[in-house]
Amino acid sequence: MNLPLYIANRYLNGFYTGLFLLIVNLFLPVILLGLKDVWFLLLLIPLCYLLALFLVVYFFILKKSVNVINLISAISMAGVAVSTMALVVTLSVFNGFSDLVASLFTAFDPQIEITPVKGKTAPADDPILTEIKALPQVAVATECVEDQALAVYNGRQTMVRIKGVEDNFDELTHIRDILWGQGTFELHAADLHYGILGKRLAEALGTGAYFESPIQIYAPRREGQLDMSDPTEGFVQDELYSPSVVFEVMQSKYDSNYILTSIGFARRIFFRQGEISSLELRLKPGSDFEKTKAEIRRLCGTEYKALDRYEQQEDTFRIMKIEKFIAYIFLTFILVVACFNIIGSLSMLIIDKKDNVQTLRNLGATDRNIARIFLYEGRMIAAVGAVIGISVGLLLCWEQQQFGIIALGSSEGAFIVNTYPVSVHPWDIVIVFFTVLAVGFVATWYPVRYFTKRLLKD
Repeated sequence: MNLPLYIANRYLNGFYTGLFLLIVNLFLPVILLGLKDVWFLLLLIPLCYLLALFLVVYFFILKKSVNVINLISAISMAGVAVSTMALVVTLSVFNGFSDLVASLFTAFDPQIEITPVKGKTAPADDPILTEIKALPQVAVATECVEDQALAVYNGRQTMVRIKGVEDNFDELTHIRDILWGQGTFELHAADLHYGILGKRLAEALGTGAYFESPIQIYAPRREGQLDMSDPTEGFVQDELYSPSVVFEVMQSKYDSNYILTSIGFARRIFFRQGEISSLELRLKPGSDFEKTKAEIRRLCGTEYKALDRYEQQEDTFRIMKIEKFIAYIFLTFILVVACFNIIGSLSMLIIDKKDNVQTLRNLGATDRNIARIFLYEGRMIAAVGAVIGISVGLLLCWEQQQFGIIALGSSEGAFIVNTYPVSVHPWDIVIVFFTVLAVGFVATWYPVRYFTKRLLKD
């Protein structure tokens, strides 16, 4: 027997039974989620008051006598609807954050990155890479050389990732959209090589967007023996000058570690003449991305691997998927708790309709036919609750997208975005709908099976 239902029937009656169950069902998810999700509480409080007002009007004005069982069934439906709404809204918020992170990486990561399966580099004139560059769907192809080095500026030093790229890198990515400073995107001029630092790296070295003296770059020599009497001989030293700009991806992986420069500088300091560490591609607008990616992977064979933006940041997006899945499991548990009231309402309905069941039997109905009637009642509660919950959830998501009702911080510009990002994915709605139906159907099956066997026997 449902514990809230037992308490209500034992100590309360009439309208107060319904109001008690309403409060239990609507505020139980808030208690389980915790006070940190205050925005969820703010969404539920108005809904709770509206439903309570409806019950008051219906109970005292529209109908002088209302069956308590029908009232409990309506509250059970409301509990299912609120839990479904929470699933839709929460999963959509996780989708919003995932899409936001993907949009940040878009400014720096290519659509497709091709890297060797074995080793750090590959020959730049490899026939496989040449054939990939010649594909009609490829709009921009950029050769890159990337490795670690030591950066020193005015006594400060730190390990950095030097990424040498070709001059068309700004056509490959949206790098110009994330530059800060008085200069522009420029990698070299005559014999001078420029270094575009990540914003946090510039802060760590104390360079700012413009540094008067060049940054000293040290990279270990690939050949020869290290003379311990003079360790500096084991390194190649070169200089990078300021283009008066820094970039900000808003991801520490890049902003705190990367220096963009010309591929000629990177090849010279890392001794990678005629080699590349990756080939980065941008496809022509209107190209079938999945089909083109499959074609590129066919050409790569076992020598190279082709990664899209999500695969390039696999660890980041895997963590976000795990968090989303845990939230789904947790909210499904809340849905199960809400469906306990379906068990209570059906149990009371079966007991209340015992005389009617006997009449149906006298008319020739079998126990199986009678059980189907109650099963239909319970499944209708779950199905209607799912539809209402999904509808309200989609409405709240739309309002958040259009008006930004729930803010991330109290001050403007405290975060990357000012309001919670929301993105509705159709498959999530399908999964939520069938999850609610599955949980509701199981909650319906138990009381019907138990009570029809134990209480409806002659």
